[in-house]
Amino acid sequence: MNLNSLIYRVYFSIFMIVGVISCDNPNDIDPPPADIGFVPDKIIEVIPFEDLLELTQEKTFKYFWDFAEPISGLAREDSSRPNIITTGGSGFGIAAFPVAVERGWVTRDDAVIRMETVLSFLEGAQKYHGAFSHWYDNSGNTIPFSTLDDGGDIVETALLIQGLLIARQYFSENNTKETDIRNRITTLWEGVEWTWYTQGQNKITWHWSPLNNFDINLDVRGWNESLIVYVLAASSPTFPINIDVYKDGWTSNGNIINTGTFYDIYLPLGENFGGPLFFSHYSFIGLNPKNLSDQYTNYFDQNRAHSLINYQHCVENPLDYDGYNEVSWGITASTNYNGYSAHSPTNDLGVIAPTASLSSFPYTPLESKKALENFYYNLNDNLWGEYGFYDAFSVHYNWYSDKYIAIDQGPILLMIENYRSQLLWNLFMQDQDIISGLTNLGFNF
Repeated sequence: MNLNSLIYRVYFSIFMIVGVISCDNPNDIDPPPADIGFVPDKIIEVIPFEDLLELTQEKTFKYFWDFAEPISGLAREDSSRPNIITTGGSGFGIAAFPVAVERGWVTRDDAVIRMETVLSFLEGAQKYHGAFSHWYDNSGNTIPFSTLDDGGDIVETALLIQGLLIARQYFSENNTKETDIRNRITTLWEGVEWTWYTQGQNKITWHWSPLNNFDINLDVRGWNESLIVYVLAASSPTFPINIDVYKDGWTSNGNIINTGTFYDIYLPLGENFGGPLFFSHYSFIGLNPKNLSDQYTNYFDQNRAHSLINYQHCVENPLDYDGYNEVSWGITASTNYNGYSAHSPTNDLGVIAPTASLSSFPYTPLESKKALENFYYNLNDNLWGEYGFYDAFSVHYNWYSDKYIAIDQGPILLMIENYRSQLLWNLFMQDQDIISGLTNLGFNF
């Protein structure tokens, strides 16, 4: 190296040092590492659609298996309140056990062990004429849902029993453990006094407690998520209701009929625009709507129309919310930026809940597929977590939930399974008690 070259390098080094020192950096921000330039957003690998369905189901199942309350084996109300056990959500979790065994996520032996834990808890839990309360602690004591709601909840009970009867059909092997599971489920099922909740009238009342009696005075009337209550009550081998309770109570003597048209879609039953989308999910975890009909409607047609109205509302987007379109849709009860609400087209707060569109797979497979792929590939960073999709989000308000809720996670897993294999529908509809109940109510199926 000659002298001129050496002098040039020294001056250049001094110049660079002075330049760096004098550079204006008022916020004292560290520069990036030397060999890292532009960092792109996370790229999500595209996988076959069936694999995406399986992944969604398996991750969601972990909420009911890995995150289950350990003493009871049952579902926690949500991920922010781990000490509250939910009855209806636990029914969804129990219904998921056969799915998990058939899909190879858990062994049959492990599912049997979990069922034994669950049944021991349910047998010891506080009950109210055989009905379960909405919430429990892990000692089996009722946690009041509200000031007056400190006893039996017949709708939550029905969602639990639906799951138990699916399990009774599935665990059918002729061995001591599975025979014991079936017998224990039968005892719980036959212990529910559905007729007590009629108060001797042609209707079913939602709540009863020793302290507050029927003071809430809320009737279970259609159309909403509670068809399963009347089906189970009519199917009970011990405390069955008669058809007049169903006709006067659930159908209000035919007043559940709508027959309106919304977004050019004919809606047979229920409120205008269909209401929250969970109306078409909860009772149909076990009830197969495909061939289910009566004088009022075919129930698959009802649920498909409800789902398509919900979809079309998000596509047409009359309130002009950002983030609503043909691949981002689904309005139902969920968390929101102010807490919680039963969202629907007539109570639209700009919040999309993945459970709405994904639980509608049996009714709207193409529209639900688009939503699933959008949620997973395009919104993954904000929506996808340890137990699948978080509860809800609003692009318009730049809000994304970080919570999971049992009654929203369950239908995703279970209704996707009914779309894929009809496993739960087949199990539930083979139950002889259910066959008798549907027949007694005049259903075709």
